[in-house]
Amino acid sequence: MKGADAEARAATHLQSLGREVIYRNYRIRGGEIDLVSREPSGTLVFTEVRQRRSCRYGSAAESITPRKLSLMHRAALNYLVRECGRDDLPCRLEVLTIDGPADSGVLRIIPLDA
Repeated sequence: MKGADAEARAATHLQSLGREVIYRNYRIRGGEIDLVSREPSGTLVFTEVRQRRSCRYGSAAESITPRKLSLMHRAALNYLVRECGRDDLPCRLEVLTIDGPADSGVLRIIPLDA
């Protein structure tokens, strides 16, 4: 599965930050959230994982398009309504990037303004 190694490393990293990973690959028509986690405070975090083995075509962060952000926002809202029964829970979006190999590349979390 493409991206599975990067997503597994991302999930492990989020857990090391004290988060509970509660859903992987939440899919709706036209969109997906790679990881849904919960912080100890109860805040839900929707994480898009991006990995680039080389910088030939730009960094992992540069691969996030406005369209992807829009689809991510839509999928997160869908998750809140469908899985939690409401859309006013504390939550946020972020991108976790890995530049280099999935198992050893540089990892960075980029918070997104919703």
